[in-house]
Amino acid sequence: MTVIREDDLLESIAEALQFVSYYHPSDFIRAMSAAYDREESKGAKDAMAQILVNSRMAAIGKRPICQDTGTANVFIEIGHKAQLQLSRPLQDVVDEATRRAYAADTNPLRASVVVDPFGTRKNSGDNTPAMLHISMIEGENVSVHVSAKGGGSENKAKFTVLNPSASVADWVVNTVETLGAGWCPPGVLGIGVGGSSDRAMLMAKQSLNDALDMQDLLRRGPKDKTEELRIEIYERVNALGIGAQGLGGLTTVLDVKVRSFPTHAASLPVGLIPNCAATRHVHFTLDGSGPARLTPPNLSDWPEILLDKASAGARRLDLDTLTDADIATLTPGETLLLSGTLYTGRDAAHKRMVSMLDAGEELPVDLKGRAIYYVGPVDAVGDEVIGPAGPTTSTRMDKFTDRILTDTGLKVMIGKAERGPEAIEAIKKHKAVYLIAVGGAAYLVSKAIREAEPVAFQDLGMEAIYKLRVEDMPVTVAVDSEGNSVHKTGPAQWKRMPQLA
Repeated sequence: MTVIREDDLLESIAEALQFVSYYHPSDFIRAMSAAYDREESKGAKDAMAQILVNSRMAAIGKRPICQDTGTANVFIEIGHKAQLQLSRPLQDVVDEATRRAYAADTNPLRASVVVDPFGTRKNSGDNTPAMLHISMIEGENVSVHVSAKGGGSENKAKFTVLNPSASVADWVVNTVETLGAGWCPPGVLGIGVGGSSDRAMLMAKQSLNDALDMQDLLRRGPKDKTEELRIEIYERVNALGIGAQGLGGLTTVLDVKVRSFPTHAASLPVGLIPNCAATRHVHFTLDGSGPARLTPPNLSDWPEILLDKASAGARRLDLDTLTDADIATLTPGETLLLSGTLYTGRDAAHKRMVSMLDAGEELPVDLKGRAIYYVGPVDAVGDEVIGPAGPTTSTRMDKFTDRILTDTGLKVMIGKAERGPEAIEAIKKHKAVYLIAVGGAAYLVSKAIREAEPVAFQDLGMEAIYKLRVEDMPVTVAVDSEGNSVHKTGPAQWKRMPQLA
């Protein structure tokens, strides 16, 4: 009987969580590179260029690909002839591994897990507990899949129970069309079909750890109904024209993964979970000989991309001298390089600012004519000014937008993905502008930040308000001062009829 020591399991999981924070899987790099080569939409191609350059920088610097270093998802399959030599419950072991990984001195990861989800929502401080799934399989070894799942893509998870005669593909395609860009495409769709409600969602999550092989599948053709379903969904979703970051383009999904299980005769449960452009996972096997040894991707896996070429023609904008006339000239889809002063502020900061305004209190920062960046950065290490600092999903700020614009005179908002009708109307009314940074390019964006100083609400941790000085920070105009949105015009331009195999 194979004996797996507690320390070996703990060390392996901790190392795996660090590993996935800065290494994309090789198959993901190849799939994204191929999509970049095929892309015809300039905005989408530029976004994918930033994602790929950011990925290579993160791999070299061993710093997080994305500021949202995710919840720790750990799937452990225990061989029926293997023995785990543990001194405590398995959840405690995995939580200790998570705690060690997220608190590493050389590469601290952002703690995003909150306890008491419908109460105080206080941050656990160490990203525990991990999301642990355990099963028993045949064999003598222990198989472990470790992934870090970001909140933006997790928030777009969907579940339904279809009639047995209904089309799974129709439901998936129609659902993806409503998701917007908050899940940071291009990414991967995980789909679970059958079983029960909980089994379908679990299969959808597990499928995201499967190897990406869509281009091979398209070349050789499908062998069964599952592969036919994968191809149909892949072609139809990409034909929606959503594109990278929702800017409009040829590729919205790099692959579609499907797992299925027997189900009740009256049911067809379907779970859908997207994975973002920061797809991060690794697999290892423990055979009793010691901790796992993980093999990094080869630097030759990444394409050579010159961002100077990709951003050629971008307009430089000085945030410290910005006027209403300057804002009025910005057009949806236009690429900008920002320099000057930015303030940060996410959900918690916006909620607190509105509460202060309601109470007649003066805000700790003057936002008149200024720009705010929806970001919660990773802690800096060494000589870094700030850790990886990519945008968060902007729709969470929509309900605060009109009040903040009205009472503060804020003029520029920066985040990721689309804005809802309420926010767009407020932007139009106040002649403001909404810009997007690329989700999945957090380390690259952080290099444009030259100074960072916490100036308010430090008790909110990563959601505190920082004053930043940026230099040539790349962004795209998403909503102009007239309320025109690139997230509507871009996909509409690139939507087409699918070319089914």
